[in-house]
Amino acid sequence: MAARVGTVAVLALAGLALAVGACGCAAGGSAHVESPTPSAVTDASDERSATASPTPVAPATLSPHLSAAENLAFFDAVNLGVVSANADAGGRDFIDALVAAGFDRAQMQVTADRTTVDLAADSVQFSVLFQGECLVGQYGPASGGYHSAVRPALGTGRCLVGQTRPIDW
Repeated sequence: MAARVGTVAVLALAGLALAVGACGCAAGGSAHVESPTPSAVTDASDERSATASPTPVAPATLSPHLSAAENLAFFDAVNLGVVSANADAGGRDFIDALVAAGFDRAQMQVTADRTTVDLAADSVQFSVLFQGECLVGQYGPASGGYHSAVRPALGTGRCLVGQTRPIDW
């Protein structure tokens, strides 16, 4: 029974990552995904019967030899896992999850969770410089859910404009 639950969870995560990746292709490389709902999880046998041809599966792990665009679905899966676990997630939650997933902390940036007048930020942005491009995520109440994109690195060799907070934990 535990093996079946684990298998269904892995397949659901892969399916979610694939759906997010498909959204990114249709929207010119950016994805907008509302917080996942339990009704989005389906049994693997339902997936197979609903699809006539095999569909590609997003990488279950980080693939450093692939491009940023080819790792976007995995980036999204990690971040959507954070959102699923904590609807009030802040920058550290995303950074810690991305590091645990294998992304290089030294290549990351994150904006502050609080404004200069100590109010909760409307959203938090976070990024990973990866293969010369930027995997960029955004989450917060003012952003309407989770968003992500692959963007070119800035002339500074970084991904986010403006002041970011040190990732010193």
